[in-house]
Amino acid sequence: MSEITQVQGLAELDRLLKELPARLEGTVVRGGLRAGAVVLQNAAKQNVPVKSGALRRSIKVSTGIKKGRVYSRVRAGDKIAFYAHMVEFGTAGHKIAAKKGGMLNFGGRLVKSVDHPGARQRPFMRPAIDGKQGEAVEAMRAYIETRTPREIEKLKAGR
Repeated sequence: MSEITQVQGLAELDRLLKELPARLEGTVVRGGLRAGAVVLQNAAKQNVPVKSGALRRSIKVSTGIKKGRVYSRVRAGDKIAFYAHMVEFGTAGHKIAAKKGGMLNFGGRLVKSVDHPGARQRPFMRPAIDGKQGEAVEAMRAYIETRTPREIEKLKAGR
């Protein structure tokens, strides 16, 4: 079950950030979001079941600004580890059939189809979020708190 986390001082920090130019807000907030997302990325990498390591390597953080909104994303899966959602949520039983006129090699036997029993879910992203959300918010707050005075000094110096 998820909990709502309250952090003291975010209202004051938000007020200060609104006084800074949009360019600065984007860099500071974006860096803060990345700091928080990295906490979640590391937790997900610790939770993920590993066979080849491809799924673990596919867990990446990205940040950006779209339509004036700063965002951060932790994503699992890529061209190699296309099955990330199947590990996280599991799969239902299903039939695997060969293409028309073809055969499947299943355990050394050639067959036209097999009944796959499905796969149980092995969540790794959701537990990372549930278990580390407070730590992620704290990492974001610490980054912004540290970085903001430096950026204000840069503004004062005209850089």
